Amino acid sequence: MHLVALTGGIASGKSTVSARLAELGAVIVDADKLAREVVEPGTDALQKISDTFGADLIGPDGCLDRPALGKRVFGQPEQLQKLNAITHPAVHRLGLERITAAGEADPGAIVVYDVPLLLEASKRPYDFDFVVVVSAKEETRVKRLVELRGMSEVDARSRVGSQATEAERLAIADAVIDTNGTLDETIAQADAVWQTVRALPGIGARSATASGAGA
Repeated sequence: MHLVALTGGIASGKSTVSARLAELGAVIVDADKLAREVVEPGTDALQKISDTFGADLIGPDGCLDRPALGKRVFGQPEQLQKLNAITHPAVHRLGLERITAAGEADPGAIVVYDVPLLLEASKRPYDFDFVVVVSAKEETRVKRLVELRGMSEVDARSRVGSQATEAERLAIADAVIDTNGTLDETIAQADAVWQTVRALPGIGARSATASGAGA
């Protein structure tokens, strides 16, 4: 099994790349989906969020009001750190379960861990064979958030600013996919990265291993 990290800032185009890699045969483990699972009604993480940030964030149906929580933590580093300390360890445990299961089902699998906050980790949660960074200019990302997700420009810039910088992400990349161009150009780059990953030696020689909380 090969374990590939796919990371990029909000509105970088990472979801497009992830979808293309899935079409090509990758097993995708999506950290955002895991993050939603670990705060489902009845979970320990949801109770801790309620205790830390207020019971008003839990709706009558027992579900987390994610937009309200976002407004409470984004742009406030101390509050965001508190939230990360609750959710990240839970996401990591669940991610490791999914990655391990994928490797057991197919020792030759290429598993792509789609993780926005790879650099925000205090420690790397898994042992990655290859790191792919999806990159777009800050202004491009802000424009996408405003036009495609309906955010105000202030909220968009706050979300972008709460994450690692492009320079920090690019410094850890084994490969970079630049999404400032057309969709076809992005897909072509994803295809090229897939061929690179498929050519990596030692499929099955390495496995995902937990290395602590963070990310």
